[in-house]
Amino acid sequence: MVQATPPLHTFCGLILLSDKEVFKVCIFIFFIGSTVLLAKGINLNQPAIMRWILAYQDIFLFTVPALLATCLWSSQPAQWLHIRHHADGKTILFAVLLMLVALPGNNLLAWLNSQISLPDCLASLEQWMQQQEEASQQVLTALLSDTHFEVFIANLLVIAILAAIGEEFCFRGVLQGLMQHTTKAIWLTAIIFSVIHFQFDGFFPRMLMGALFGYMLVWTDNLWIPVIMHCTNNAAITILSYIATLRNMDTQVMDAFGTEDTLWVGILSLVIVGIGIYCLRRSLTMSNASSRTSKGN
Repeated sequence: MVQATPPLHTFCGLILLSDKEVFKVCIFIFFIGSTVLLAKGINLNQPAIMRWILAYQDIFLFTVPALLATCLWSSQPAQWLHIRHHADGKTILFAVLLMLVALPGNNLLAWLNSQISLPDCLASLEQWMQQQEEASQQVLTALLSDTHFEVFIANLLVIAILAAIGEEFCFRGVLQGLMQHTTKAIWLTAIIFSVIHFQFDGFFPRMLMGALFGYMLVWTDNLWIPVIMHCTNNAAITILSYIATLRNMDTQVMDAFGTEDTLWVGILSLVIVGIGIYCLRRSLTMSNASSRTSKGN
């Protein structure tokens, strides 16, 4: 079992810092950077600036604090965070295919989610949620509407790779880990993960996806699998949006694939994903049992 809360000795160039000093460094990095941006009066409507802000957030709001906190809580941080081992190739391939097949199903769930209306007594809350949804969509549209190839690569780096690493390290790795990776921890983390995006039309599909990432971490004992799955989902959306923009296609058509006229595709996607999760869970359970038996012998 991993021991808890030894002093931090060496990590990322930070040597012999006390707990309070490490947290001061984290706060300093985040707030100094934020203050500099605001002090310069930067126009946040510029996609290039938003991209830098997202990259800054992924690294210094999620990834760095997650790694530092893990070092404070464990003498074996890589083991505690479940990033010590390389992911199995077959599991990676299956997980990637699962996320690609899930795209129409996610569209269907998001479409159903958007049909939900709150009671009249919560009209003000619903209006605020719609405003947050529209603001988030405007940011995403601005980021993905550029047809330059170098911008496309930058989007892949920020939206897919950095976001997947930062959010999975923070949510599945640290937050879920603090609650001992129980079923309750998986779903609570998934809810928080979905809420923090402030995209309420996609609340339920994102929550379910977060829960899937949480279960994959528990089943595989490897955080890199949820990271790869998260990255695959974001990368697929970024690539499809780039192709649609190049061909002057309406991206709303892509978002609607699996709903209404193509409803059967969304339903089929969810069925296949459900079967895939069951088969993967069964395979991993049998593999783990076989591994334990071998060690016992």
